[in-house]
Amino acid sequence: MSQNLDDLISQAGEAFAAAPDPNALENEKARFLGKQGALTALLKGMASLTPEQKRSEGARINEAKSRIEALLNERRQALADAKLAARLAEETIDVTLPGRGRGTGGIHPVIRTWERIEQIFRSIGFDVADGPEIENDWTNFTALNNPENHPARSMQDTFYVDMKDDKGLPLLLRTHTSPMQVRYARANRPPIKVIAPGRTYRVDSDATHSPMFHQVEGLWIDENISFADLKGVYTDFLRAFFETDDLVLRFRPSFFPFTEPSAEIDMMFTSGPNKGRWLEISGSGQVHPTVVRNFGLDPERYIGFAFGSGLERLTMLRYGVNDLRQFFEGDLRFLKQFK
Repeated sequence: MSQNLDDLISQAGEAFAAAPDPNALENEKARFLGKQGALTALLKGMASLTPEQKRSEGARINEAKSRIEALLNERRQALADAKLAARLAEETIDVTLPGRGRGTGGIHPVIRTWERIEQIFRSIGFDVADGPEIENDWTNFTALNNPENHPARSMQDTFYVDMKDDKGLPLLLRTHTSPMQVRYARANRPPIKVIAPGRTYRVDSDATHSPMFHQVEGLWIDENISFADLKGVYTDFLRAFFETDDLVLRFRPSFFPFTEPSAEIDMMFTSGPNKGRWLEISGSGQVHPTVVRNFGLDPERYIGFAFGSGLERLTMLRYGVNDLRQFFEGDLRFLKQFK
């Protein structure tokens, strides 16, 4: 029996050493230590022995089992060490190479435009106003001479919220930042010089429009403000924004319910890649007397102008981008150009 046990231990050691991976090793374990294994067969063969012989042979079999288990655990550890060594070899870091610096973010091109516009208008005495993106119907439409069922609402009467304000007025995502003109003018006395940049929302989506976009509204109200002031202010703004004097403006008659008269502002570069092309850049006009009255002011005494420009349109022209949707897709290859 002792000779058989020594041979069994030797066979187990050789089998375990030849096992190339953990799965093969477990199969070899079953040959020697499993329910149908060699050691189990020896234990079953003790049934015919006397009690004294059972104690003696049982002790030797248990000792052999302990030695086989030790060989098994040794091979398990060897396979685990080999796997770890292989993984470390694959993931070796060459410490002589220069380190990778931490990536730095950048300001989004539309926000760059936003900050630039604020800087320019602050430099000529305009305040900057900010307010809620969820507006009530009166501030967003009616106070701006755009009452219910007015046809001018058709392109903007869009994202309503399923609730009302404390006065029972419907709420919606603001369709322009003009409501801030109402809020600011009702909280301040003339002269009023303010711009209101911010996010706005309309059901619209193509290469030059987005359901969410950014807009800047401008307002100057005083006792003697004319269209000439509008032209001078906006021309100087565009020249500062694009950093060139090589552009001209034209005011094309249009209609907006909150201004009278109203005009679309077109711009043309006189040099560069867009030379000779008229580009629509803003809506504008003299503030309608009804709107001045809704500001809480006397339209017989106070007069002024307003304009509204899309930040994405200005950004596209400044950086030569031809599809507005790229600003919102989050493609780092596109955005890294503006770092």
